[in-house]
Amino acid sequence: MSLTTLNDIFFSIVERGSQRVMMHREPIDWVPVSAAELYRHVAGVAKTLAGWGLRKGDRVAILSENRPEWVIADFACQLLGLVSVPIYPTLTSDQAAFILQDAEVRAIFVSSEPQLRKIESIRERTRLERLVVMDGVETAHALRMQRMMLDGPIERDPALDAAAAQIAGDDLATIIYTSGTTGVSKGVMLTHRNLASNIEYSLKGFDLAGDQVSVSFLPLSHVTARHVDFAMLYNGVVLAYCPFIDKLPQALLEVKPTMFVAVPRVYEKIHAQAVLKAKDFPKNKIFEWALSVGRDHLAETLAGKTPKSRSWKLANKLVFSKVRAGMGGRVQCFISGGAPLGRELAEWYALVGIRIHEGYGLTETSPVIAVNTPTAHKIGTVGKPLANVEVRIAEDGEILARGPSIFQGYWKRPEETANAFVDGFFKTGDIGNLDSDGYLSVTDRKKDLIKTSGGKFIAPQPIENSLKHNALIAEAVVLGDRRRFPAVLISPYFPLLEDWARNNQIEFRSRQELVANVKVEALYEGIVADLNQNLARFEKLKKLLLIPEEFSADNGTLTHTMKVRRRAIEERYRKNIDEMYAEAEANAPPAGHIVS
Repeated sequence: MSLTTLNDIFFSIVERGSQRVMMHREPIDWVPVSAAELYRHVAGVAKTLAGWGLRKGDRVAILSENRPEWVIADFACQLLGLVSVPIYPTLTSDQAAFILQDAEVRAIFVSSEPQLRKIESIRERTRLERLVVMDGVETAHALRMQRMMLDGPIERDPALDAAAAQIAGDDLATIIYTSGTTGVSKGVMLTHRNLASNIEYSLKGFDLAGDQVSVSFLPLSHVTARHVDFAMLYNGVVLAYCPFIDKLPQALLEVKPTMFVAVPRVYEKIHAQAVLKAKDFPKNKIFEWALSVGRDHLAETLAGKTPKSRSWKLANKLVFSKVRAGMGGRVQCFISGGAPLGRELAEWYALVGIRIHEGYGLTETSPVIAVNTPTAHKIGTVGKPLANVEVRIAEDGEILARGPSIFQGYWKRPEETANAFVDGFFKTGDIGNLDSDGYLSVTDRKKDLIKTSGGKFIAPQPIENSLKHNALIAEAVVLGDRRRFPAVLISPYFPLLEDWARNNQIEFRSRQELVANVKVEALYEGIVADLNQNLARFEKLKKLLLIPEEFSADNGTLTHTMKVRRRAIEERYRKNIDEMYAEAEANAPPAGHIVS
């Protein structure tokens, strides 16, 4: 039977009757939640929401880190036809107030006392009538969610089940506000059918048989993480919830997942840590030897085979297994989404025996448009489009998509909704191509393309991904729009850079002092010069700007899904960038050690 609503997914989970649907960390150990408990908790919350007079179409917000209560609140809303509105817990009170006002939210679930205080500080600016807190916080202003959950029936509730069955595929399920790399937040309206149709097709081709476990740590406020959780639960994969990213290493070691789904930045950090730890090997020779062995067996790994040679088995024992051990040691399936992975990074993982299945999509597409699978995989692409999604490439290279998973429009923005479509196809805003085998490649965001003053177009993401593959670089942002030549702003991976500086007898008292050191500048100029050898003449990076801080969502340089916010970065470092270009313009042709 085809999936029509999220309620179909919920009841399939319940009727499977598993004793372990999800897990959460208590002080001593991981505690399971059974299918029966999930039903009781969801029914209890739904009963309270209905008792408050909330009706089909009313909006209810969820502001929380990843935990079972997030999903329980969401399912309770879906059973009643309420529209859930996720809010990132890292948003400021003003940002949260905007969403609550714009969506006209009537009730909100919050995770903890700090989040409760955040909402209480802005409550007068919203239409909020009810507040629910997940933690055991005693307050006169909010109801404890635990009480709602325990008020659910021990047995199935026929009336609730019947009401849930009345929810149709075209009913609105959620409004997701995009974090936006430009800072503009819009509410994306997704129906039950949008989400359910995507969930039904996105994991076809993956072997999910047996006792599968995955750690849920990507923020559920983002469509990718929420989609993954629904898809995992629907396919019988046990979810272990990790509320905070700094607890992920411990969670992976304790849970030992069999499936690992992450955004590229997480894979980049694991790669950087592996390179850093490799310095402990004798003169790094073993590590480099193992990578060379991996390269000899690259074709086998990318074909999904485990090499059988003695050299690979030895390299696996000495090096590759150590990389996998940091992710629990049992992962058989690795998936990446949310942003471009980068071919060099994907290839490095393949060298150590890990084939990453990269996918692609947007909030507006529920989200998956295409994904590599174990049976149809091509490195450097985002896989083949899902069987129920039609993809075209416009004359200007933009990727267009049509299918049941494409959103209904932007909340209260009819003009922007109309502008998002052409001939019935959604304009993704991404540039890409389909090869002769049907695999989709994504080059860059259309709006991120750099046009130099000489009229040349440069796609920054492939260049940035190549730079970030170097473990000494945490983030790189190519500059040059309407400038005479391209340059690059780099945020170093400071743990490795600081270690390198100490080994080279470079004294520094701050990161500012470190990046200003001539030897450090020369180190990074050399990295950029090497890359320039593989770039077209108009793409070559003529200048380099090293910054003494890391990008983060806290300082506004990354979105809450860890994507680079180009405009915010360019504004934050505007003075430094202008000075760099002014110095170069005063010495035309461009001066600098990087030119090649």
